[in-house]
Amino acid sequence: MADLVLAAFMSLDGFMEGPEGFVPPAWSDDLEVHWSGETLARAGHLVYGRKNFTFNTDFWLDETGPAAEIAYADRMNGLPKTVLSTTLPDAPGWNATVLRDMDALAARIAELKRADKGQNGGDVIALGGAELSQSLIAADLPDEYKILLTPDLFGGGKKLFGTGGPRLALELVETRALDTGATILRYRRRRGA
Repeated sequence: MADLVLAAFMSLDGFMEGPEGFVPPAWSDDLEVHWSGETLARAGHLVYGRKNFTFNTDFWLDETGPAAEIAYADRMNGLPKTVLSTTLPDAPGWNATVLRDMDALAARIAELKRADKGQNGGDVIALGGAELSQSLIAADLPDEYKILLTPDLFGGGKKLFGTGGPRLALELVETRALDTGATILRYRRRRGA
């Protein structure tokens, strides 16, 4: 059975976005290998919220932009995707299907995790924004949290971990300091703890 991995950027003060919106982390070859490359190598299916999906679609499908030079662009473009949205068309492109009902999210994740892990090459990776991330956390769906902790203080914006969520036991399985000053933190969900 596949795992659901929630992969997210987070500032040191806990924000996924700053007050003015998304703030990309400082990029380097080290970050590309250990964050993007390793995450994508595990992926068999990607799950997005609408905003992140739209941003990434525009980035990855631009044949004249920076994505055209990225070695794993074909893999990224070829992976099946589920996007949670009430406004996107039924066929949004980029190998995606739309899930319109937030109440059906847990059932869809369970279906994706039960699918043959070898069929698409790996785990279910959630790359959504704050709303999708907080919904997954509130329903206790992630099996793993892969957080890129950036050396920034945003002072406001959208938090990765909202208030009032469930108490969850996690086990640290990896830390990796990157040359950008960011740190990758990987935690496994300890079920039954």
